[in-house]
Amino acid sequence: MRPASRHRTPRLLRSAGVRFAVLYAALFGASALALAVFLWWATAGLLDRQTDAAIRADVQGLVEQWEGGGVKALVGTIRERLAENVDDDAIYLLVDAAFDPIAGNLSRWPPDITMDQQWFELPIERPGLRSLARIHRYDLPGGFHLLVGRDVQVRAQLRSLLTDALLSAFIVVLVLGIAGALVMRGVFRRALAAVSETATAISAGDLARRVPLSGRADEFDRLAETINDMLERIGRLMDGVRQVSNAIAHDLRTPITRARTRLEDAALHARSEADLRAAIERAQADLDGVVAVFQALLRIAEIEAGTRRAAFAPFDLAPLLTDLAELYGAVAEERGLRLTLDWQPSLSAFGDREMVQQAVANLLDNALKFSPRGGCVGLTARAGGAVHVEVADQGPGIPEAERRRAPERFYRGEAARHTPGSGLGLALVQAVAQLHGGSLTLTDNSPGLLAVLTLPAQTGT
Repeated sequence: MRPASRHRTPRLLRSAGVRFAVLYAALFGASALALAVFLWWATAGLLDRQTDAAIRADVQGLVEQWEGGGVKALVGTIRERLAENVDDDAIYLLVDAAFDPIAGNLSRWPPDITMDQQWFELPIERPGLRSLARIHRYDLPGGFHLLVGRDVQVRAQLRSLLTDALLSAFIVVLVLGIAGALVMRGVFRRALAAVSETATAISAGDLARRVPLSGRADEFDRLAETINDMLERIGRLMDGVRQVSNAIAHDLRTPITRARTRLEDAALHARSEADLRAAIERAQADLDGVVAVFQALLRIAEIEAGTRRAAFAPFDLAPLLTDLAELYGAVAEERGLRLTLDWQPSLSAFGDREMVQQAVANLLDNALKFSPRGGCVGLTARAGGAVHVEVADQGPGIPEAERRRAPERFYRGEAARHTPGSGLGLALVQAVAQLHGGSLTLTDNSPGLLAVLTLPAQTGT
């Protein structure tokens, strides 16, 4: 259906620039037409209304004379008004039932005036003059008929002149509108040409291309900036995908190869069932590590997608920290470490309790893993506009140059090269912090690392 519909659409109208140009010309023409109508109504229309009002007032006065003095008074009034008509534009005619003239400046009853209408605009003949008149017919008792009007020849000429001027002006406006539409189409096409060229180049594989800015800081520049920001983010995401792919290939190759080697070696050299079972268990442990990496990746992807946001609710962080302290306190004691705790009895937070618990657990796990025997790991929390959970250790820390990259997936600094792990712990913490509208900050603990997880304290919607 879509291809057929597109085929029926004229090729010219499929251009957005042409459509905008036509819309511009239509609006411009409609505005000019509305202005012309208003000018007509305010000039020629006003003259017509004034003429009709003067005729009505004249008729009313003559009718009053008829009612007060009959035919004689009406004839005298008509003659008086004709004598006082300096502009010589008044028209009167009083006839009897046989339409024979009694008084007025018309020699006969105009044949175009019928009994089924009251207002007429028609050519008339007065002594020595042929003109155009606006006439009102009024029927009097006794079969008499009265015509009252005004000579509108000059006003008709003015109206014709005004009409011709407005038509000429409308034609000029129409030409200007078409010219303006063409200019607008050219401007529109030039403004979008850079976007189109950039999109075409990116489609062809040139991912470094960006939309150039004109420097005018207008709407097109803001659109270009938005598109460039989007392209930068896409580039960073693609770099991240490549890095993650490379890291997965590198980090998983070793345990998978090791598991395969052990199983192959056991199949060839195992002398007993116990040897074979031991090889299988060691391979299983290697494969469990691979599964754990994929589970962590899926968990991070789930968090970044925001699928758990519907589970956000207010919760008290203090009991959560107490549970973690009990769990990791035993681990710290086993490793010869001391775990110090400090937080308020109640810490109101908002979010997914399970995800926050896993994030804090990852920070504690890292701190215990890298702290030397006899060292101290601190877990503190404080509220103040937001909830700040701090985990401090006395390990080797992370150099300042590496801290920005530390939360990246699979990133492992020099100090962590020989320590078990997949490089996904801080990445998960970062994902949880961003989902909650918080942050993860890594600073120097002198010695060691201080990790600060910031979460919103207010209850959200």
